[in-house]
Amino acid sequence: MKLLVSPINTEEAVSALNGGADIIDVKNPKEGSLGANFPWVIKGVRDAVEAKRPISAALGDFNYKPGTASLAAYGAASAGADYVKIGLYDIQTEDQALEMLTGIVEAVKDMDVKVVACGYSDYERINSLDPRLLPAIGAEAGVDLVMMDTGVKDGRSTFEFMSEAELTDFVNDAHGRGLETAIAGTIKFDDIPALKRIQPGIIGVRGIVCGGDRSTTIKQDLVEKLKSEI
Repeated sequence: MKLLVSPINTEEAVSALNGGADIIDVKNPKEGSLGANFPWVIKGVRDAVEAKRPISAALGDFNYKPGTASLAAYGAASAGADYVKIGLYDIQTEDQALEMLTGIVEAVKDMDVKVVACGYSDYERINSLDPRLLPAIGAEAGVDLVMMDTGVKDGRSTFEFMSEAELTDFVNDAHGRGLETAIAGTIKFDDIPALKRIQPGIIGVRGIVCGGDRSTTIKQDLVEKLKSEI
C-alpha cells in the first residue's frame, strides 16, 4: 500500500516527503473534505518536492457542474498535478456521476494525468451517491482510480460508516475492473490492521499525521510512524 499525505503548503509538503509519503496530495481543508487549493500552491509544492514524488490535487467537493469540474481538472493538471481528484459530494444519480467523470477524463486526455473519482462513506448523511457504485461508473467513464473518503470531517472514520466487508468488496470490485483504489476518511492507527486486510492500493491521510487535528500542521515524525506501520 502507498501512503498519500495531504499538505496545504510547501512546508508541509516537505515534511510529508521527508517522512516517506509516496504521493503528495495538495488540498485546502478550509473548503471541505476535498477542498481545492490555489494553482500557485500546486506549482510551489511541485517545485519543493523536486519531482521526487507524484503530486495529487483535490478539485473540490462538487455538486453537479460538469463543465466547472472539467475546467478545474484542466487547471490543476496544467499547474503540475499528476493526479486530479474530484469529490462527487452532491451528486444524486449515476448519470450525473458518469457525465462529471467523463468530462474530466476528456479534459485531461492529452496530459499524463490520472483521474481519481472520490465517493463518500457517509453518503447517507450528506445525501450523496452510494460510493459502492463508483467502480462501475468510473470504469465506464475511463477514470484511473476510485477512492472512498468521508464528506464531513467531524472525527468519525470511514470505518464507522462502512464495514470491513463492504470496503473489501469496494476494493475488489474496482480491482476487478482494472482500477486503482484508495481509502481515506479520518484514518486512525488502529485502522491499519484492517486496511492491510482490505488491501487498497493507497491510504489517504491528513489528520492522523497532524496529531489528530487536521487543522494543525503535518509532523514528519508521524508520517514516518505511519509509513513504517503500513
